[in-house]
Amino acid sequence: MEINGEIVNDIVRYDQLGLSAEVMRAIDKKGYVQATPVQAGAIPYFMEWKDVIAKAPTGTGKTFAFGIPMVEHIDPAVDEVQALVLAPTRELAIQIQEELRDLCAFKEGVRTVCLYGGQPIDKQITQLKKRPQIVVATPGRLMDHMKRRTVRVDKVLTVVLDEADRMLDMGFVRDVTRILDQIKSRKNLGMFSATISREVMDISWVYQRDPVEITVRADEQNKPDIAQYRLDVDRNEKADTVARLLELGGYDHAIAFCNTKNMTDRLVGLLRMRGITCEAIHGDIQQRVREKTLNKFRQGLMRVLVATDVAARGLDIDDVDVVFNYDVPDENEYYIHRVGRTGRAKRHGVAYTLVATITEGIRLDDIRKNTGNDIKRVCFGADGQLVPVEEKK
Repeated sequence: MEINGEIVNDIVRYDQLGLSAEVMRAIDKKGYVQATPVQAGAIPYFMEWKDVIAKAPTGTGKTFAFGIPMVEHIDPAVDEVQALVLAPTRELAIQIQEELRDLCAFKEGVRTVCLYGGQPIDKQITQLKKRPQIVVATPGRLMDHMKRRTVRVDKVLTVVLDEADRMLDMGFVRDVTRILDQIKSRKNLGMFSATISREVMDISWVYQRDPVEITVRADEQNKPDIAQYRLDVDRNEKADTVARLLELGGYDHAIAFCNTKNMTDRLVGLLRMRGITCEAIHGDIQQRVREKTLNKFRQGLMRVLVATDVAARGLDIDDVDVVFNYDVPDENEYYIHRVGRTGRAKRHGVAYTLVATITEGIRLDDIRKNTGNDIKRVCFGADGQLVPVEEKK
């Protein structure tokens, strides 16, 4: 880990961070002892109300890195919004709220609310009337509430932009800046991201003051254990290949990613024809149905979740056995976040990318070159097992 350019490799336990008894009880209940690098780097500075910009790989504990000091700073006696977290997707917003609730389990009087599109706004207004101190929101829905004057952010002390690169890339720049401009009382701003884009730096330059820069690289300690493979197949054989790989590996919990909503629906139909339980989530599916589908997947009631990249970030699912890139992703970052759905919580993960055209092969070669990921070419051998393919030199 680097803090302001200096390498720091100290191992830090939560009980060394000067946390309250209530927050320590919540952490102990989760079974955590040692802070991850991004937590060890960010928490002390956040506790001191410093601005922080942190770059860390997916799955390295960024939510607790800002969530722990955020909960510590909340005054339960004050019935006003004191902390705000902005997230790019509904799924991530819901996950963040759940983790913050866990941290507040023993801190009486601290209330959280999650605001996102796709849910009836009246229901959220009712929750806001309970005077939460922490708001987790997607930018668009928060702006709706601010315009309706159903939420006030003028007393907010801490603001966090989670998955900042993704949020700004999705076109939320104007909403984010309008929100920040209305928070005159802000004492610190945290920006957490897997990559630091130009848009992220622009926000940092305008809204942060001498931010502490934390960089956690994907070294052997925190790099997910994910075996990555490429299979060259005929386009009409992709669904059969997914079914074959599921049986070969004995995988019970899989996510298959497609580039379009139409393809996710089509793949669900193809897999169901092969006797595989699966459902799709994408942007055209109602939020209520998406949440129901995700809960079924978490509970093991279906084998395959078929998704567009709307689900590539922020899913609170730690036990995905395998990821299938049914379509080669259009962006390098999409590949990173897709395969990052497996190999979480120190488990071994597997990712297969199915290549059916020359264009897809060129795209995957470009991903491998630019991300540095070790993607091995394999094929089915005569005995039906996977065998390596000799790379042409």
